[in-house]
Amino acid sequence: QVQDNVERFFTRFVEEGKATVRLKEPAVDVCLSKANASNLKAFLSAVRLAHQGTDVGALPLSALVPAKTSEVEKPKTKMIITSKRDYPLTKSFPYSLEHLQASYCKLARVDTRVLCLKKLRKLDLSHNHIKQLPATIGDLVFLQELNLHDNHLESFSGALCSSTLQKSLQCLDLSQNKIKALPIEFCQLRGLVNLKLDDNELIRLPFKIGQLDHLRFLSAARNKLPFLPSDFRKLCLENLDLFGNPFEQPNPLLPNIQLKIPLTLLECAARAAVNYRVPYGRHLLPSHLCQDLEVAKTCHCGSACLSSFIQITVTMNLHHVAHTVVLVDNMGGTEAPVIRYFCSLHCYSQFLDGYLQSIVNH
Repeated sequence: QVQDNVERFFTRFVEEGKATVRLKEPAVDVCLSKANASNLKAFLSAVRLAHQGTDVGALPLSALVPAKTSEVEKPKTKMIITSKRDYPLTKSFPYSLEHLQASYCKLARVDTRVLCLKKLRKLDLSHNHIKQLPATIGDLVFLQELNLHDNHLESFSGALCSSTLQKSLQCLDLSQNKIKALPIEFCQLRGLVNLKLDDNELIRLPFKIGQLDHLRFLSAARNKLPFLPSDFRKLCLENLDLFGNPFEQPNPLLPNIQLKIPLTLLECAARAAVNYRVPYGRHLLPSHLCQDLEVAKTCHCGSACLSSFIQITVTMNLHHVAHTVVLVDNMGGTEAPVIRYFCSLHCYSQFLDGYLQSIVNH
């Protein structure tokens, strides 16, 4: 189908027997090369007329000689660029690309031409100078692997986590950047299998990290993590690396008490909404209340608490969540502090009784 289906003609090198016709649907580039210049001009003229709706019988077409198989170039699906010198500045990327690597190119931002490659499954922009990611990366609906190792990123956009990447993205490498925290929405990337966060400045992991139920490989070595979130217990990993974090020594006898007695009406209503799974949304509640409900803490007893709670850190052996654990320190340890919440003094005292009893027994 040619009528009304040509997006653009590229004819700069037509005298050399080269031209490209970019179609709208399917979104492909038809590349012509090694052609006789006059024949090529006649062909392009016919395509233009067909695009404009000219009757087929009136088109100036000559009889075609079938091309040999060896003369037909297959659509390019993979391109690897590893230096700034080889990075294309004037030439467009082939629309058919499924795997693009552009490393060591000193890129300060993601090229908008890359964001038009709708068939991309693997995008490697490692070893560049990228500071920020455009939300339009989320328009790459088939993207399974995104490698941003060794850039200058300071954040990862919540908008990306709410895009089509939720379903497609399986491998994400954000290692060796300057990220201090990941957004609340990060755990919407439910398809993640492999996540690399090494060598950043993370002071915490995502609050609801346990929602990443497909995650099997997690590395967050050499960050600034003092402890792990409560939700970390829900993970089921094959390999875990948390080496080189300044984990605090857990002490269940020194609680952080944020409990307000009696509970405020807001706290009571919020706890009830979560405990009884009352439907809510931004069309019913102010957005800040929705956000509070989305990060509700879970008490040892299974009930919810929001801004009124008791918090402690306890020791967890990382083998409970991962088959293979890289040692946490140089002393051969595989334990790390994890947060635990309590919704009331009663729940905390019950836990404390059991904890003290276990110490006595040992």
